[in-house]
Amino acid sequence: MKLHLFLLSMLLMCTNAIWSQQLVSGHIIDEFDAPIPFAKIYAKNNPDLRTVADEDGYYEMRLHPAEYFLVFAATGFDPREAYVAVSDAPIVKDIQLFPAALDIEGVEVSAKKSNPGREIMLKVVAKRDEINQWNYPHTVEGYIRATEKIDRGNNKDSNNKKKDKDKKKDKEDEPQNTDPDGVDDPFAAEQAKKEKELEKLANSMNLIESNFTLNYGDRNHLKEIRNAFEQRGQKRNHLYYTTTVKSNFNFFENLLHLDDLHQTPVSSPISGPGILSYKYRLVDQYEENGRKIHKIKIIPRYSSTSTLEGHIYVIDSVWLVQKIDLTMEKGNLLIYDYFQIEQFYDTPGDSLCLLKKQVLTYGVKYKNQESTCSTIATFKDYNFNPQFGPKFFSNEVAVTEQEAYDKDTSYWAANRSAELTLEERQYIITRDSIQDAHNRKEYLDSVDAIFNKITFWKVAWFGIEHRNRSKKTQWYLSSVASLIEPISIGGPRINPGFFYFKKWENERILTTSYDLSVGILNQDFRGSTSTYYRYDPFHFGSVRARFYHSIGAIRTADAFTQIYKRDNFFEVTGLDLTHNYEIFNGFYLYNNFSFAERRSIQNYKFLESLDEILPNNDPTEFEPYQAFIARMTVEYVPNQKYMREPNRKVILGSKWPTFYMYYEKGVPTIFGSDVDFDYVAGGIRQTFKIGTLGTSSYHMKGGTFLRTAVVKEIDRKFQRRSDPIFFTNPLNSFQSLDSLLPTDQFYLEAHFIHHDNGAIINKIPFMKKTRIGLVGGGGYLYVPEHNWQHYEFVAGFERTFKFSRRRLRLGIYGTFADGNKMDPRFGWKVSFDLLDDRNMSYNF
Repeated sequence: MKLHLFLLSMLLMCTNAIWSQQLVSGHIIDEFDAPIPFAKIYAKNNPDLRTVADEDGYYEMRLHPAEYFLVFAATGFDPREAYVAVSDAPIVKDIQLFPAALDIEGVEVSAKKSNPGREIMLKVVAKRDEINQWNYPHTVEGYIRATEKIDRGNNKDSNNKKKDKDKKKDKEDEPQNTDPDGVDDPFAAEQAKKEKELEKLANSMNLIESNFTLNYGDRNHLKEIRNAFEQRGQKRNHLYYTTTVKSNFNFFENLLHLDDLHQTPVSSPISGPGILSYKYRLVDQYEENGRKIHKIKIIPRYSSTSTLEGHIYVIDSVWLVQKIDLTMEKGNLLIYDYFQIEQFYDTPGDSLCLLKKQVLTYGVKYKNQESTCSTIATFKDYNFNPQFGPKFFSNEVAVTEQEAYDKDTSYWAANRSAELTLEERQYIITRDSIQDAHNRKEYLDSVDAIFNKITFWKVAWFGIEHRNRSKKTQWYLSSVASLIEPISIGGPRINPGFFYFKKWENERILTTSYDLSVGILNQDFRGSTSTYYRYDPFHFGSVRARFYHSIGAIRTADAFTQIYKRDNFFEVTGLDLTHNYEIFNGFYLYNNFSFAERRSIQNYKFLESLDEILPNNDPTEFEPYQAFIARMTVEYVPNQKYMREPNRKVILGSKWPTFYMYYEKGVPTIFGSDVDFDYVAGGIRQTFKIGTLGTSSYHMKGGTFLRTAVVKEIDRKFQRRSDPIFFTNPLNSFQSLDSLLPTDQFYLEAHFIHHDNGAIINKIPFMKKTRIGLVGGGGYLYVPEHNWQHYEFVAGFERTFKFSRRRLRLGIYGTFADGNKMDPRFGWKVSFDLLDDRNMSYNF
């Protein structure tokens, strides 16, 4: 009863509000008394009160009693204001408009010198916070389809040769047109050719589809829930924007942070800083659905910081964005050769710009392969009154349950919001039919039979493998060629190996490896066995046990000119137990326990004939002893974002630094252990971007022995000596430290490196196309026990090249170093670094 009374009262209130308004209507005509269709009418100083005339120039508005100045405007006519006093009776107000004084081919020209394109964009920028959908909590239903078309024959010469070779091979492989009884089969060759064409089509494309619900609270609180997900083709591909949580093309922000796409944040043309970074030119005006549309050309002022170029389409009077069509310059793209963004907006109530469709077009070309990609994303059913629970948002920004992977073709046929192209439709049909055929037990058994077959080349060169698909197991036995280990401590060795792998449906993994080696010169045995078990994929929980009798290094981190020498090695027999686990999100615990007996290799025989080429020395002499050592590392990444999949966790990173602590204890007496010490170290590291100025990274750490009752040479801590010529990771090492420093007491070191990503050098004309960037940084080391202070600075150039299907960064650097134990010195170095395709980053 109470509910009925409430609804009735609300209905009466709404009815009263409607009937309290009065109708204002009329016709809008030109100088010849002809109607002006689609003219715009709005209340001055209150643009929310607006309407559009119909094709006969007739308009209607309902207004509350008050005084208004109505503005009447139409393309090609001077706007006109009219005073209207609304009381308790309807009003008829006819208006006559006259052509604008200056009107050339539909483009309005003002006698006052101005930049209409810039003035229009200033009006959009002034309203951007109000019209930006990402400033309001909401939910939206989304669909993404990403497609990669692969052309493996873009090199004409090599392609022609390949075609000739393929034709020849086709003839050789062409089946005989006879069946087992000798009867001619005229369709055999045609059928074989058709199967090859289908196979080629199935391997010519990669395609991903996703249906999802995006829940948005603010820029730091979002969650994507995948309702369906389908991937066809290779897992390693060039597809981009397959989820909404990694990147957001929000042009209403000052900067677009697209870390997995672009080396620097991208300055938006719809922003205050963008007004200074871009030029705006009005290139066209036209009518669409009764609205006047301004087409604004976007031109970068500075190629170093302004990356976008293209057009923005703005609706007149309301200053809302209708469409965006922008292209990114090649210079700072991580892997792509080009990248285009198209966005289409709905403008409900002339108050918001709601993204309804986004089309990304991009691609990359290699020597013998070209990938042309597109990603279509559609959004519908916006809800700006969501009810989010207090714990709905967390660092879990995306969720995919197993049901999302189990959707069939009928689901996708009913739930695709963007139609497939004919080529995509043919690909899906072909790929699905081939996959169905390949999933049949008969086919899988035939594939495994070929895989498991022992051949001469497997025995001699590649190694013997065996797979049991039903049990998800596979093992490998090394080949005859890999038996020989020509370079080893103590001379060449014969080293057979065995590896076993098993995987479960829930992503648990078990691996076991064995190797046994026999020394030719010393006639000694070495070997190891290791078992690894990942028992909790979501929390990265794993255990490893390793038993070994082998050679260890005293100084694991030293210059490559020193690390190979004999005094750096010893013989060790031991057992290692390791356990890793993520206690809670971002908090990792790594434990290791090892017991080993260490012996000198002073009685080993060596191939001393190479000592004249590579200077060497004698082994370190010491009495055998036992060492039981416990190690623990705690690492914490605050606010770590991640995606949850059915059986695993995908880390996306954090804006916070990584903090870590390391503790190592030499435990005496247990199992006869002869070491007794406590060592602790800690540090902080982070990589971040400074606006459009580039990417900075730092790493600071320090450590000390708390107790040094019994510390063997192998357990001491060393400051790494620098390599000649090669530029090592500047976040973990120094470039001009000419001495290896053992440290038993406190030490402190700090490293910093900054890549400008072209922000400075691109100001030079045409330099952006060279993809050359500047890099600079430095390091500091303080070792009080040696009264040692060292500082250094580095600066250089870097250039990214295509290397196979990867990105190789080549760097050339100048170095300067000084300190209280050395004279100032200059030097130069080079580095080679590959882009990690998984996290789209380099080592430094």
